[in-house]
Amino acid sequence: MYRYNDFDDAFLAQRNAQFRAQVERRISGALTEDEFKPLRLMNGLYLQLHAYMLRVAIPYGTLSSDQMRQLALVADKWDKGYGHFTTRQNIQYNWPKLPDVPDILDSLAEVNLHAIQTSGNTIRNVTADHFAGAAADEIADPRPVAELIRQWSTDHPEFQFLPRKFKIAITGSPNDRAVTRAHDIGLRMVERDGVAGYEVIVGGGLGRTPVVGKVINEFLPQADLLPYLEAIVSVYNTLGRRDNKYKARIKITVNENGLDEVRARVEERFAAIRPLFAGVDQEMLKSIEAHFAAPEFVSKDVAPYDQAYANDPVFRAWADTNLSAHKADGYAIASISIKAHGQTPGDATSDQMRVMADLAEKYGHGELRISHEQNVILPHVHKADLPRVHAALKEAGLATANIGLISDIIACPGMDYCALATARSIPVAQEIAERFEELKLEHEIGPLKIKISGCINACGHHHVGHIGILGLDRAGVENYQITLGGDGTEDAVIGQRVGPGFAYDQVVTAIETIITTYLAQREDENETFLDAYRRLGPDPFKAALYPEAAKKNAA
Repeated sequence: MYRYNDFDDAFLAQRNAQFRAQVERRISGALTEDEFKPLRLMNGLYLQLHAYMLRVAIPYGTLSSDQMRQLALVADKWDKGYGHFTTRQNIQYNWPKLPDVPDILDSLAEVNLHAIQTSGNTIRNVTADHFAGAAADEIADPRPVAELIRQWSTDHPEFQFLPRKFKIAITGSPNDRAVTRAHDIGLRMVERDGVAGYEVIVGGGLGRTPVVGKVINEFLPQADLLPYLEAIVSVYNTLGRRDNKYKARIKITVNENGLDEVRARVEERFAAIRPLFAGVDQEMLKSIEAHFAAPEFVSKDVAPYDQAYANDPVFRAWADTNLSAHKADGYAIASISIKAHGQTPGDATSDQMRVMADLAEKYGHGELRISHEQNVILPHVHKADLPRVHAALKEAGLATANIGLISDIIACPGMDYCALATARSIPVAQEIAERFEELKLEHEIGPLKIKISGCINACGHHHVGHIGILGLDRAGVENYQITLGGDGTEDAVIGQRVGPGFAYDQVVTAIETIITTYLAQREDENETFLDAYRRLGPDPFKAALYPEAAKKNAA
């Protein structure tokens, strides 16, 4: 993992001291809220529905055990004993008091964490594949490049006041676990003649105008990556609209100007600035790569794992859903679900954070990952240790065997916390999870991704859910639209809206109807919901959801 140097420490101390002075001026009345707003947003502090919310960056989703413990300390000392992990691989604290925020930031700085650029019209936290550095299907670990991008983009003088917020995601695997095609820039590592480079995708994004990104460069050599990114963002900064914030994202810029025009301008800008980099970025990358050396993997007898898998059905169910293939023999990637049935998706208590930190330290080489799907990952666990890991997770209420299943729901905070939300998300996710737990259908249904957003901004990624749910306000009443067939992988596609929305007390029954239809019409238990939808199309699901309309059309 990357460790801050003297420059990093000094920079962060200076930023925190500056913000402390700004907070003091706000409290004294020297700054109005309107004057304070852009200053607090530059430091990740929002004013939400009931209180301030502090969004802390977890760069490319990687945490150490010490950092996780510090996040737990912040939750206990300055919040209400929990934190909320987000789809941007960040953590949010929903109840900090304004006078305490500078102390929180100083506390985070002790373990190389901060809240810089987690808000505002700038380049946000760079996200990455949550299995980075561990996945068996990985070409190379993308995190050194993600760290290089973080350093380049932090306080970049040209890009602090972009037309709108800007998000970058990167993966080192051909199997996209970072939703790269739904980002302003997506980077997918690819190989050509044994040489690694990047497929560069631009103009993706969700929100009120969901768009799958387009390939602007099929193969970009790694040595050209940083100047090429700078060229893209520079062109966007010039062309991007500032007259209407709803048309300010780069997806609109690409649509209005055309990909060919944007590409031509990027290539022109790239040619002009490429000589200015002079290899300094590659020297920095080499230095950064040294921080990401693989752990010293050990060899152990996997008999304890084999015995537990054969004899303990609870462990076996967890292993089947929550473990993924690791690049090292004898190891596995263990995903920790923080989606226990009926709980708030993405929330972890301080005690649970400490349990996960301890397990990472004892069994996982001191590393954790946060996924954009709002779960926590132990990326390097030897199979021999998995029965003990599972037992400890079970005791802490963290052993839910549901990764990738119907209760592993992405949900934004919705109207319970967010000032922008128009409907609730959390209760809908909780009720869906509880309904299918009661029906005992979850494992029979198999892989299925439900994503819920409480407003059109789509923080819950509902557009790329196999089943997406969007909560809206219809004349003061919550109304939930359903989309089907979305996909956030390398085959990304925006889901199709099936018809009129449903009232709050109808939406869970509507989801049950969709699932019942799927189970009745799938070819066999190996055909996933997404595969069945692609084969059947929307008509059987529409007919089940809107039987009166189906009868009328038939007549």
